[in-house]
Amino acid sequence: MIDIFAQLEKLKKKPAGAAPTGPVEFLVVGLGNPGGKYEITRHNAGFLAVDRCAEKLGVKIDRIKFKSLCGEAMIAGRRVLFLKPSTFMNNSGEAVRDAAQFHKVPSDRILVIYDDISLDVGGVRIRRKGSDGGHNGIKSILYLLGRDDFPRIKIGVGKKPHPDYDLADWVLSRFTSKDLEVLNPVFDNTLDMVTKIVSGQIDQAMNLYNHN
Repeated sequence: MIDIFAQLEKLKKKPAGAAPTGPVEFLVVGLGNPGGKYEITRHNAGFLAVDRCAEKLGVKIDRIKFKSLCGEAMIAGRRVLFLKPSTFMNNSGEAVRDAAQFHKVPSDRILVIYDDISLDVGGVRIRRKGSDGGHNGIKSILYLLGRDDFPRIKIGVGKKPHPDYDLADWVLSRFTSKDLEVLNPVFDNTLDMVTKIVSGQIDQAMNLYNHN
């Protein structure tokens, strides 16, 4: 199986890259729940994707600010702030609002990466804007930003096994080894998706990566 725990340890040990310069122009937000018990759960797909981006960039997301763990990098010539909110999923908007207001980042430069149970495991949907789709983290962001025009990357984590299965139990369940094998290339590709979106090529990102 793909050892996500080994990936996380590798990230923690990797030296930071060169210090970014200039104002923060873009926020890249991975959604999830803090704490070891949630690390490899379906609801933490956003955290896992952002962690893989940081690993590839040689940066750490470990600075505490905006009710989040933060890290910075230069992507496509722009200074990007990565956020992993520490508020738990239902209050994710607090971190996003605080960081956006502090850095004066408009909503169309806030990229949110999160899990989607309507997509098969490993499916990807990139969108310019939209509703919350029943996702509590997105619901919080929409409410506190007062806007829906922020781009997002939705990562499929699979539908409930049957209609009566409790939704909270499903999204807080751990990925299987088979799930992680399917998701590993998606996490590897996330940095390219982010780079294209940050550089204004969201249509190209959609054409290349949107699939079930």
